Amino acid sequence: MSEDLHRRAVVADAHNDLLMAVAARPRQHWGRFFRERWLPQLRDGGIKLQVLPVFIDAPYQPEGALRQTLRMIECAHVLAEENHDQVALCTTGDDIDAALADDKIALVLALESAPGIDASVELFSTMHRLGVRIASIAHWGRTPLADGSREDATGSRLTVPGIAAVKEMERLGILFDISHLGASGVAHVLELATRPVIATHSCVRALRDHHRNLTDDQIRGVAATGGIVCVAFVPDFLTDSQDNVHVDRIVDHIEHVASVAGIDHVGIGADFVKEILTDLTPPCCEDFADDQDPGFSFPGLDEPAGMPEVTKALLARGLPEDDILKILGGNLRQLLAANL
Repeated sequence: MSEDLHRRAVVADAHNDLLMAVAARPRQHWGRFFRERWLPQLRDGGIKLQVLPVFIDAPYQPEGALRQTLRMIECAHVLAEENHDQVALCTTGDDIDAALADDKIALVLALESAPGIDASVELFSTMHRLGVRIASIAHWGRTPLADGSREDATGSRLTVPGIAAVKEMERLGILFDISHLGASGVAHVLELATRPVIATHSCVRALRDHHRNLTDDQIRGVAATGGIVCVAFVPDFLTDSQDNVHVDRIVDHIEHVASVAGIDHVGIGADFVKEILTDLTPPCCEDFADDQDPGFSFPGLDEPAGMPEVTKALLARGLPEDDILKILGGNLRQLLAANL
């Protein structure tokens, strides 16, 4: 039963850093590496809509951030072009619908913290021309636009360029992503927002008191804009006990978001940290699970192929099929279709 439901669902993942792994290879290997390493994972997981964040690692910041941002965006275009029979890079809701109709995986580009923008807010227009449709403006620490959640003690709201970024992203049709943004920054964005905002990979503060998680008021605020909160699979955001590292904990957070915001405002943003680190840790592509920090993944849910386990757990919890279809990706598809 769960297999049939999963197959019928438009399974959508709002956060997978696979571009980091693909772009780490030489350019001539991008298309083939994606096809051999990541495409089978996405297909095995039944994923039909995948958001691809552009995350710029510390060695590239600050001087090389824009160059690496452009390189990773180019990587997304190349892997889509070289696998055009399997995936499509989408910039509109119609593009997504066409890709799904052709049994292709719809890919949507996002910026994570946007260090390549810095305070040059006009570059969001450039990123939009290149296909970016979702963006956040902070990660763990401070940026010229805002503070990340690890800086909550500062109580900082958005900077002047940060305020301009919200307005410019709304003008362009780029969804604002509050994941990683500090608490005061989230409040500021929700005051300013006139269009839906999204949390691409966040969990619930009421269930796990972690600075990366959202309070019930923040969750309600996202829903009030018409946006959604996509629950991440990172154990450290989900539980403070290694004895509680289980797919049911993910369902706990999903159910909490639904109870606070409504079933139309919850989705999935897995953030498969362990598999990305595997691909980026020399020797590349070697399984080093024995050495991996257990805080990075749930057993059986450290890669996209494990996504059917979420469907199985949601069914076991007794959720109606229509609600499960919304959680697995129907809500994210609807949000993107209506706002890109």
